[in-house]
Amino acid sequence: MTAKDIRTRETTVTVRVRADGEVDEESLAYLREKVGTALDRPGLPSVSGEVRVLRASAHHVALPWSAGAEIRVGGDLVVVHAREATARELADRLHDRLCAGTERVAHRDATTRRTAAPPPWRGGPQK
Repeated sequence: MTAKDIRTRETTVTVRVRADGEVDEESLAYLREKVGTALDRPGLPSVSGEVRVLRASAHHVALPWSAGAEIRVGGDLVVVHAREATARELADRLHDRLCAGTERVAHRDATTRRTAAPPPWRGGPQK
């Protein structure tokens, strides 16, 4: 790997998408789009971080595409890893895992998910 094989681009939400190895521009653009849609949603605090994409150069590898993301959502860190056979599958898997991780962090303290009172078997009001 040489310095020309490493490309860095910014998405709309200050997340760097870095590609190592033989990653074509079309695959990288699709990956950037999926990462952008996963992290550029209303209701999320400030988002920053980096996504690293790697394509293995060995032909015998079953899942040559891999990605790792370390994303800061407010004060919390979301770490996501994915391995897939194609770039599109990797982007879709990464999108799903980023959405799940950011949802978990964003709604961790949400009181709307809790019941208003404990159930009767836990000392709540009796009917």
